[in-house]
Amino acid sequence: MAPLSRKDSGAVSLHETGTAAPDKPDRVADHLNNRIFFRLFQVANTLQKQAVKELGVTTVQWAVLGALSDPLPTYGMSVGTLADFLVVSRQNLDGVLKRLERDGLVERVTDPGDKRARMVKLTREGFAFWADLRQRIFQFYDQAMNGFKFDDRVALAHYLNEMQRDLSKVRLEQPRRERKKAKRRS
Repeated sequence: MAPLSRKDSGAVSLHETGTAAPDKPDRVADHLNNRIFFRLFQVANTLQKQAVKELGVTTVQWAVLGALSDPLPTYGMSVGTLADFLVVSRQNLDGVLKRLERDGLVERVTDPGDKRARMVKLTREGFAFWADLRQRIFQFYDQAMNGFKFDDRVALAHYLNEMQRDLSKVRLEQPRRERKKAKRRS
């Protein structure tokens, strides 16, 4: 990543302490934060593209199969628990589950503890598919992280965990603006 130039960062007035003046936004931090979040967006999209190309599954399918691969929870997971664990909406998860069900990799079964509830679990074919996919995922990881030393990987995992924690706490003072709906043509 190229270093920030004065032109990129905008002029920032500094107090003697080296902090931005309270009446001026910290343009350097704004620009850097924008670059970080945009890079995360690009990394997520590259991961999605490469997962489909090299592994034949989407990142959400990959995550669902991995989450359900533990043979100990014999009856699987509830859709709500799985959605919360993966940090995806139930609606998005439902579409992914339908595709995985169609492919014979997962099934929804009645929860033995609550006959009204449904659980999602891997099928026998799903476990076999995951076992093969898992080996290819390790190769994928090795190639994707080839340029990182072990300590760099530990630090990256730590900072991503910190960022996710902080992201979940974001509460803006101003309410979000509703998008104006386009008028329907009759």
